[in-house]
Amino acid sequence: MRAANPDNEPVRWSYADLLAGINQTANLLHRIGVLPGDAIGVLLPGCMDYHLALWGGEAAGIVQPLNPLLSDEKLVSLLNAGKAKVLFAWGSDDDAGIWSKALRIRRKVPTLTQVLRVAPFDGTPAEPMPEGVLDFERERREECSDRLLSGRNISSDDIAAYFHTGGTTGTPKLARHSHGAQVFTAWVCVQLQGTRADDIVLNGSPLFHVAGVLPGALTSFAAGSEVVMPTTALFRNREVIANYWRLVERFRATVVSAVPTVLAALANVPVGDADISTLRYCRTGAAPLSPVLAARFESQFGIHVHESLGMTEMAGISTITPPGVNAPVGCVGFRLPYTQMRVVSLDEGGNPTERDMANGEQGMVIFKSPNLFSGFVDPNDNQHALTADGWLATGDLGWLDDQGRLNLSGRSKDLITRSGHNIDPKVIEDAMASHPAVQHCAAVGEPDAYAGELPVAFVTLKPGAQTNEAELLAYVRDRVDEPPARPKSVTVLPNMPMALVGKIFKPELRQLAATSKHNSSGSGSNG
Repeated sequence: MRAANPDNEPVRWSYADLLAGINQTANLLHRIGVLPGDAIGVLLPGCMDYHLALWGGEAAGIVQPLNPLLSDEKLVSLLNAGKAKVLFAWGSDDDAGIWSKALRIRRKVPTLTQVLRVAPFDGTPAEPMPEGVLDFERERREECSDRLLSGRNISSDDIAAYFHTGGTTGTPKLARHSHGAQVFTAWVCVQLQGTRADDIVLNGSPLFHVAGVLPGALTSFAAGSEVVMPTTALFRNREVIANYWRLVERFRATVVSAVPTVLAALANVPVGDADISTLRYCRTGAAPLSPVLAARFESQFGIHVHESLGMTEMAGISTITPPGVNAPVGCVGFRLPYTQMRVVSLDEGGNPTERDMANGEQGMVIFKSPNLFSGFVDPNDNQHALTADGWLATGDLGWLDDQGRLNLSGRSKDLITRSGHNIDPKVIEDAMASHPAVQHCAAVGEPDAYAGELPVAFVTLKPGAQTNEAELLAYVRDRVDEPPARPKSVTVLPNMPMALVGKIFKPELRQLAATSKHNSSGSGSNG
C-alpha cells in the first residue's frame, strides 16, 4: 500500500510476478559479481522490492537486512562486520533519510563495490546516477531471463542471511541463518498455525527483523497466502494504526500479528462500524504480554491473543500456541516438532547447568532445533550463546506446565536482585498494567549501595488519562504481595523508550534509574 487510506487502490503482485522478480534479482547480482559467500546489505523501508532483495539476494549470496533507523556509525559497523559487497538502498530520503545515509556510508565500507538504488513509488530516477550506483529496476528489467542462470546448487547448510541482534548498544552481533533453518521455520509455522492459502495477513512488522521476514512473510509465501504491506513505514505509520480495523475490513484480513506494544496501540482504536469478522487468529511475541491487555483485546474485539516465542538465533520461532489453544497469559505454547526444549537450573554466575527443573519450577530455557543458528559471524560472540554440547542458552526464564507448554517468567538479565533476593519484574509490571490510566510499563533495578538493586517502575499513560506518581505507587504496592518486590518509586514518562522492533528498551530505563539515583545522592538530601 502506498498510503494508509483503505479506499486507495494497492499495488498488487501475483506469485508469478514475485518469483520472476526474485530470479531476475538473483541474476543481476550474479552478473555484477556476487558469489555465494558474499554479503548483500539491504537498507530499505517496507517496500515490495524488499522481497526481491531478500530472496533474490539469498539465491545469489548472503542477505544482510539492516535497520534504516540506525545511525551511520552502526550501519557502517554492521556492513563491515558482514563484509558486504553490494548494498540495496531506497533512493529517497522520505523514510529515515535512507538515500543520504547510503551515500555517506558507502565510502566507509571497503568491501562494498556496488549500490543498487531502489526507486521510490514515483519511479523518478536519480540523475545523474552517482559513480558506483546502478538503478535496480532498470538493471533488473534488462535481465534476459526470469529463471536462475547462475547454476548454483544450494544445500540446507549454506548460509542464507546475517540478521543483526540488538543494534542500539554494544558491538554488532550478526547471527548466521542457514537455508535449512529458514525453510524449517516457514514449514513449522504453516503446520502449527494452520496457515492457509486463503489467509490474508497484514504484515506490519519490519523486514530487517526475523519476525517480519520468517514467521511473517516466508510463512505466508510457503502457504500461498496474501500478504498486505501497510505503507513503507508499516506499523511506524500512525495512520496505519488509526485505520487498522478499516484495513482489516478492506482486505478481509484473517490474521492479526503484532508485538504487544502495537496491540496496546490498537486497543485504543475503536472498531466503529468496521467488519472484522474475518479475523480467526491473533499472534504476538517478542515481549511480555500483560494480562490486562490480553483481556482487553478479547473483550473489545472478540480475539484471543496467542503468544509465541521467537528469537533471532532460532530463525524467528521457538514455540507456538496454535489456533484453538486458549492458553493463559505468559504461556508461549508448545515446542516445535523435531525440536528439543529443556528448562534447567542456573549456576551462581547465571549460566545454565545440566540439571533439569521439574514441571512448574523456574529455570533457564534452552533449545536444540533444526532452525538453530550456526553461531555468530564473530566467534567471540558465541561464548555464552551456546553450551559446550550445543544447546542454545536463551537467557529466558520459564517453566513447563503439565501439558508440556512453556510459560515465560522473564529474562535472566532482567531479574532485579535485592539483597540476594531475585525479583521478577513481570510481577510489578502486571500489577501496574492493570491500572486504568497506564498504557506501557516496565520495572528495572536501581543501583543501591546496601541492597545491590531496588525495584523501580516507569510508565506512560493512555491518551487523555490523568494520574500521578503517588497514586500509581500506592496502587502497585497494594497489588504486589511480596514486600521486597514493591517498587521504591514510579516515574511517569512522556514516552517509553522503545527498541527499533517495538519492544520496551530496558537498558535506557536502567540508565535513567542509575542517573536518577546519582542525582539524588549528589544533592546532599538524605532525609
